[in-house]
Amino acid sequence: MEGSHELVLPNEDLSFRMFLFEGKDGNYVREKHWHRSIEMFVVLEGKLDFYINEEDIHLDKKTFVIVNSNELHSISASLPNKTIVLQMPLQTFERYYTDEQFICFTHRERVQDEQLVELVEKMYATYQEKEIGYELQVQSYFYRLLYLMVTKYRKMNVSGEIVREHRNRNRLSSITGYIKENFKEDLSLEGVAQSFGYSPTYLSRMFRKYAKINYKEYVQGIRLEYAYRELTGSDALVEEIAEHNGFADGRAFAKAFQKKYGVRPSEFRRRQKSEDQKMS
Repeated sequence: MEGSHELVLPNEDLSFRMFLFEGKDGNYVREKHWHRSIEMFVVLEGKLDFYINEEDIHLDKKTFVIVNSNELHSISASLPNKTIVLQMPLQTFERYYTDEQFICFTHRERVQDEQLVELVEKMYATYQEKEIGYELQVQSYFYRLLYLMVTKYRKMNVSGEIVREHRNRNRLSSITGYIKENFKEDLSLEGVAQSFGYSPTYLSRMFRKYAKINYKEYVQGIRLEYAYRELTGSDALVEEIAEHNGFADGRAFAKAFQKKYGVRPSEFRRRQKSEDQKMS
């Protein structure tokens, strides 16, 4: 699915989210998406390729990138890597907003890069060890990281176009959040547009311009995402999974699944069970 909005939740014991990148084994592509949180990818081993707002960014060992709130981005990891991901709520930086509840960080290299990478590496190692008081130690590193971000990497002169993009994608995030909460229901373009006070034409244009995808494809992609989770995590029949996740019937689900994953749901499940048996 292209242009999806991602919901970001912090770790239970931290004020932000920190985890090892899910594409660590390589052969991985995360299609275009956005979220309100500020995101940082720190590559400790291997390589990653990013596409952010029509710009290609290549990350090597001991380098990083900051993804700003509501920036449309995709990620490609062709080879194994070790990458730490931090996702920080936008309100973390509310005292430093420049305009429209907005803050923007640069992707360019800085002399503090080595120090920043080392901080994130220490944060993750401390969090993994979980010795007594680890939350305080991680938080102390985190505040130092925030200091570097707002003093060394923040952009002070942000174009009006970038601010408008942020504002409009923020509006779109409210709509995509509603879709994620109600994906099992009838989500006609006309009904959702009316709920948010837009015309169907305007809402359709908003999706195409800011999410780079049409409305119908977006809704189907969300339903497919949830159906995939149920397919891999339950023994429910394919027809039941289709019904649980807003598809018209099993045939519609199977068609959408095969288009994205190249195999029908029943065959995918059969292969998955075969692999599980080999590993047991």
